[in-house]
Amino acid sequence: MRPLLLAALIAVPAAAQTPTPLAAMPTTVSVVAESRVERAPDIADISAGVVSQGSTAAEAMRVNAERMATVIAAVRRAGIADRDVQTAGISLQPQYLYRENQPPQLTGYQASNSVNVRLRRLAETGRVIDTLVGQGANQINGPTFRIDQPDPALDEARMTAVRKARARAELYAKAVGMRVRRVLSINEGTSMVPPPYLVPVMARAASMDMKQESTPVAPGEVQLNASVNMVFELE
Repeated sequence: MRPLLLAALIAVPAAAQTPTPLAAMPTTVSVVAESRVERAPDIADISAGVVSQGSTAAEAMRVNAERMATVIAAVRRAGIADRDVQTAGISLQPQYLYRENQPPQLTGYQASNSVNVRLRRLAETGRVIDTLVGQGANQINGPTFRIDQPDPALDEARMTAVRKARARAELYAKAVGMRVRRVLSINEGTSMVPPPYLVPVMARAASMDMKQESTPVAPGEVQLNASVNMVFELE
């Protein structure tokens, strides 16, 4: 009986060492494709601010509040809804005079307040800018043009990007004598690129002649970009 037991013990490890065949790794190709569409914007964003000086912090804030109240009142008179006006920032900073080999000397305070204004009637953009400056705004940034509801245009760009990626994958597959079997993964990226703008806004007196030609503003077109990174399995 002992020889049979020894043979069984020897046979077990021999069977355990038999290699298991590995499944063949699929052949894949990764493709990046981009697409863009252009649309006329229907929204313009402007930042308008007031910067004021005062000998004391309280004076700087008081003067700033009075001038900013005038600016906001002008915004409302222009027919801009409250939902399209939002305070962007309020700050108060001490001002110092620096001289060589002397400690800084406090000269007063500077207060600033700015609001973001959303314009839904683009034809009035230049007139609104002039109105803000005429009513006391001495800081203007913008306009930034964009599309209020960009998804339909982005969906168009997405579909085009996917079709381009599929066509490119099929091209690569054909070049190596294979064909596309299926999509393994999709990753996307989207963006909205506003047109460049140059609005020469000059600070004018509050008594400016509002009959003058308003600041010229050209909305142009907004570019919407979609990109996809797709991985295809080939066979």
